[in-house]
Amino acid sequence: MESAGRRSRWLWLWWWWGGAVISGAVIVSCGGGGNSLKAEEKLAVSRIAFGSCADQSAPQPIWNAIIKFDPQVFIWMGDNIYGDNKRPFRLFGKERTIGPWKNVPRFVPASHQEMEAKYNIIKTSPAYSRLRRNTKIIGTWDDHDYGLNDAGKEFGAKNSNQRLLLDFLDEPQDSPRRKQAGVYASYTLGPVGRQIKIILLDTRYHRDPLSSDGTILGISQWTWLEKELKSPASAITLIGSSIQVISNLSAVTRPLFSMESWGRFPKERDRLFKLIAESKRDGVFFISGDVHYGEITRYDCAVGYPLYDITSSGLTQAVEKVVPPSLHFIVRFLAWLTPSTMRVISRSCRHKSCTYGQPNFGEIEIDWDATPVALKFEVRDINGLPVTGVHIPLSELRAQSTNSVATVKVGEHQRHCSLEVSLPWIVKYRLAIFFFCTVAVLLLAWLGLNFAAILVFRACLRKCKLD
Repeated sequence: MESAGRRSRWLWLWWWWGGAVISGAVIVSCGGGGNSLKAEEKLAVSRIAFGSCADQSAPQPIWNAIIKFDPQVFIWMGDNIYGDNKRPFRLFGKERTIGPWKNVPRFVPASHQEMEAKYNIIKTSPAYSRLRRNTKIIGTWDDHDYGLNDAGKEFGAKNSNQRLLLDFLDEPQDSPRRKQAGVYASYTLGPVGRQIKIILLDTRYHRDPLSSDGTILGISQWTWLEKELKSPASAITLIGSSIQVISNLSAVTRPLFSMESWGRFPKERDRLFKLIAESKRDGVFFISGDVHYGEITRYDCAVGYPLYDITSSGLTQAVEKVVPPSLHFIVRFLAWLTPSTMRVISRSCRHKSCTYGQPNFGEIEIDWDATPVALKFEVRDINGLPVTGVHIPLSELRAQSTNSVATVKVGEHQRHCSLEVSLPWIVKYRLAIFFFCTVAVLLLAWLGLNFAAILVFRACLRKCKLD
């Protein structure tokens, strides 16, 4: 006999599928759905899982941990497949993909048939199929399932690939989401007083080039987002962005490498924070993916209360997987050395840097019966164990007054308030300084060894002549 919790789960799913459809970008009830509306009013969402960066050709044992967590909703945060094709690293030869003589791009788009086949690999996998049976799946995309690494509005196959993503997510064929330019959407779940609004952004379809400081969302999506944020209040508003909103790690990793984030578009990020503040909406936080590690970041100087960004990346792809296990300590040391003004540092983190470079997923738990209502944000490993987390009362995500936005004077630096770009240069570039100093030391050591070997060789020659 099914447990009460399992019966509630099936009732909740029955309401979702039978009593609601997606209209435009919001969920509305269908005609004749009276009983389903009663079910919806009784059932609150208390467990949400999310993840990103799932290579369809890699083993995916992490689904077992996600199923064990038993989420009511799972959110794909992008790179749901690796749809583009990747050429190997080549410094020399006819096709050079890296170095100053690079003459071909490393990533090339796949055909429509290839993309569809890659989606089917994940969709028909036994573990993911089990999750789909018991959990509502929603999501957005990032660059690799959009069709090309780091691509934006210029990508030519975005319309056909949009249809593939929506097929993968089982979007109804008559959904207006299939007719709009982009995959952004919103969902309102739960009864009045315990409602969760989920807003999923599309950071690809309308995005200008990375170096432009142009737009990420485009005019139509900004208009839609303003309407969503100024809609009737909900207890919680979760905004999903495929790229990080709070962290701007590229500000401290250049010139070695850079990553996509809202920080690469400072005018857009300021506009987003301003819109949230002007909407006077409480209970807002972000979830994100993309970067191949997990972390939690926080910004206190935007809307009058802390804005959290829970980053989970990836389900299969992770930075420590590209090096042998014996060298994982180097990756963890570099993560600790890289400065971050926004990362939440806690003794409960598994590693000192409070980042996690192995496969992971994110989870959100809401204890509606606690007083005050309690929120738990965690990044969990392949076994479902937490590696970093934040436990706060929901009341913390509420503006205390209209003038409560903190400010930082020029030249001052405050954790969770000063942006990475404002750090002193010696701090901001310490990773690059460490790298180039290490290279210089190794080069000098190599030259020294060669010089010593030459001296020894010449001494041996003299000795042989004397003998």
